[in-house]
Parts: sequence; C-alpha cells; structure tokens
Amino acid sequence: MKKLSARRRHPLAALVVLLLALACTGGLYAAFAPAGKAQADETAQSLAIDEGKKLYAVGCASCHGTGGQGTSDGPSLAGVGAAAVDFQVGTGRMPAQQPGAQVPKKKVIYSQAEIDQLASYIASLGAGPSVPSEEKYGPEGADIAKGGELFRTNCAQCHNFTGKGGALTHGKYAPTLEDVDPKHIYEAMQTGPQNMPSFPDTTLSEQNKKDIIAYLDAVNGDETVDPGGLSLGGLGPVSEGLFGWIFGLGACIAVAVWVAARTAKAKKS
Repeated sequence: MKKLSARRRHPLAALVVLLLALACTGGLYAAFAPAGKAQADETAQSLAIDEGKKLYAVGCASCHGTGGQGTSDGPSLAGVGAAAVDFQVGTGRMPAQQPGAQVPKKKVIYSQAEIDQLASYIASLGAGPSVPSEEKYGPEGADIAKGGELFRTNCAQCHNFTGKGGALTHGKYAPTLEDVDPKHIYEAMQTGPQNMPSFPDTTLSEQNKKDIIAYLDAVNGDETVDPGGLSLGGLGPVSEGLFGWIFGLGACIAVAVWVAARTAKAKKS
C-alpha cells in the first residue's frame, strides 16, 4: 500500500496535470475567441452598412440612384470606395446644394459617425480606396524637400506652387489647400475628386503622398517664415511679372513724361 501511494504522489504528477490544463485552456481560447471577435466585427460592419444605407436613401439617392448606380444628375458610386465618401461628405461638398461647374467646400452636415456609416455602405457596392490611417498621412518619416519636388511636378500647374489654388476653364477652379485636413488631401490624391486626376499608389506611392502633405504643411503652416514684402497671392512669376510690367513700366513712362514736360518748359523760357 505504501508503494502504491508513493507512485500516485509522484512529484511530476501535479506538473503534468497543470500542463494539460493550460494546453486545454489555450486550445479552447484559440478555437473560440478569434471566431467570436471576427463575428462581432462582422456584425458591427453589417449594422454600419444598414445605417449607411438609410442615410444614403435620404440624402444621396435622388442624384446617385437608389442603389448607387448613378443618374443623369450624379455619377455611379460603385467602386469609388470609402475614401471618396469620407472626402466628399467630410468636406461638405456632398450632398451638393445645387448643380454647377464645380461643387464647393461648405459646412459639413453629417457627424463623423454618420460619414463612416455612409462610407461603409458605399464600400459595400464595390471595391475602392479605403479611408487612410493616420500613419499614412502623418508627418513621421516624411521628406519635405522630396514632397516639394513632387508637388511642383504633379500639382502646382493647378494649385500653384504653394497650394493657394487657381482658376481653370469653364468656371472650374483648383481650390486652396490651406487649412485642409491632411487626411482629406491624401483621399483627394487617392480618388481624384471632380476635375482632379487620381494618383493611385502606382503613380504616387504612399510615401510620396506623405511627403507632399508634409510639404504643404510646411509652406502653409503657422511656423512658415515670411520673407516680407508683398506676397502677391503667392502665385509666383506670373503675378510678379505682371506687377513689374504695370508698376515698373508705368513709373518709367511717368518719369519720361515729366522729364519731357520739364525740358519743353525750359526751352520756352
């Protein structure tokens, strides 16, 4: 009896039982916890799509169609992605107040939660650019000098070299980029709203977009060094040359007229 009792009380028995218990607990967690979390995420996403569909029916369907297929008053939204919704609705451009050459930025009428729901519904209509995370458009790791080079090559023709904006044709214009949320600038490059071409990652990489946003923040930020004098709108050589011709040449003509008048008066005397 003593030998049997000693075998049952082997010092490794408790350790083996503990290891078996831990293995079972870990196995059960691995089997059920991820599935539960995934199911919860799927449920939340489904609810967001349902709520977004309700908002869409009230504020968007009259122009874009009941299923986002588009009408004569608005384009199809299939495949535009959540980023397009976050940009257009998040800047107040949509819903549009009235038709025109270009839809301007205005006061936002939806909360961010409602915008997210609308974006979820539109994203369900077809794959498209998603809303970027802050890591993609934040200043960490950005190259401002490279961003300036990229901006002058790809964007300055319309927005001018400091992002002040500029006129286009037929009543259209490139809006100013001052005080624009970096997320919305990134989304605009992704989706190409209105007259702007899109710049997918195959054209401008995520790092390129980050660099451009950092450059715009540098030239339009509160800490920008003002060199003094008249900025002339920051439009560059066009406005500066026009200023020189009008005032510089005008001053030369005025001086010439004055000298001629003084000379004629002196001769008569």
